[in-house]
This record gives sequence, structure tokens and C-alpha cells, in this order.
Amino acid sequence: MLLTRLPRLRDRSVDPREAFAGTFHIAEGYGQLATAHAEAAAGRLPTAPPSEIYCHSLTDPTILGPDLAARGYQTLTLFGLHAPARLFAADNDGARAALLAATLAQLDAHLDEPITDCLAPDADGRPCIEAKTPLDLERDLRLPGGHIFHRDLSFPHADEPAHGEDSGRWGVGTRHANLLLCGAGAVRAGSERHPRPQRGDERPGR
Repeated sequence: MLLTRLPRLRDRSVDPREAFAGTFHIAEGYGQLATAHAEAAAGRLPTAPPSEIYCHSLTDPTILGPDLAARGYQTLTLFGLHAPARLFAADNDGARAALLAATLAQLDAHLDEPITDCLAPDADGRPCIEAKTPLDLERDLRLPGGHIFHRDLSFPHADEPAHGEDSGRWGVGTRHANLLLCGAGAVRAGSERHPRPQRGDERPGR
């Protein structure tokens, strides 16, 4: 999202620049995560989609051109959770629109004004917001299933050296000699510090 300014919060004691300087968590209480996980596992889009927002332009104003930065424009990047690719297989465009509306509604619950009031218009007058589903990410960025970690994650250790003593122990081995998995989905990669539920695991994961 490209904003003409950061939105006002319902809690007027909090400066929006402080609120959005770190990670802004939305609908991520334990019960909310559990409900969203259960809905996604049942093949439905979450009714209250959990998400996280980052305002990179607060940290690095050079993300924007000098003119926009001087006028107080900001960017917001929203990372949605519990929206696996299979939920978009039947109707990618329709599911995208529905999930975007539900996600923005959850954000608006914390704001003193709709986020759409702060969106900058493009050259054609359309709001500057771009939403990508997992299928869009797979098509545009070649991410398998649109998965940011390239696959489901597991606990950060390898119980058994499956593919050779050293590479198996570190979780980067594959069935092919001299071919190692060293991306975000490798067992000892940074992403693996945040375990996600495996298939059949009903615990809400992040």
C-alpha cells in the first residue's frame, strides 16, 4: 500500500509513527489464530484473517522518491497468515477480493478512519494497493505454492541424518549427491526458528 499519510489510531495517545515503526499485529490473539487455522484447514478463507504490517518507509525513507518522502507519504506491507494456496484454486480473483476486504476490515478495527482514506491514488485515480495470493506469488516469483519459506517448516533440528552424515545432521541434504538445500525452508535456516504445524496437526501456527 502507498499512503499519503499514516492512518490515525483509535487510541489517540499512540503516535502512528510509533505504532507502525515495528511490527503491527492484527487479529493475532491465540484464539483468533486458532479460529483462522481451523477455518483454513476446513477449506474456508478466515473470517477474521490474521496479519502483520510493516512500514519500511519509516525506517528507510529512500524507498520512496524524494518528492513523495517530503510530502509525508508512507508504504505499508501486509503479510497475511492462514491463507494457503489451496483456498484460491477454484477462484483466485474472487478469493483475493474477499480476503482483501476481510483483512482490511480487521485493520480498520484499530483505526480511527478507514485505511482506504489514506491510500494514494495512481495516475488513473485508482487506490495504490496491490494484493497477491499464493497463486499470484507462485506465478510471478516462482515461489512453490506461494509459500514464503518454500515449504512447510518443522522444528529446528534433524532427528536422523537422512541424506549423508553431515548434510543430514544439518538438515540441508537431499537425495542427490552434492546438491544441498540452503534456502529459507532448510531445517537450520532462520525461518525454522518458528515451527509451523505439520499436516494433521491442529495447533494454530504462524
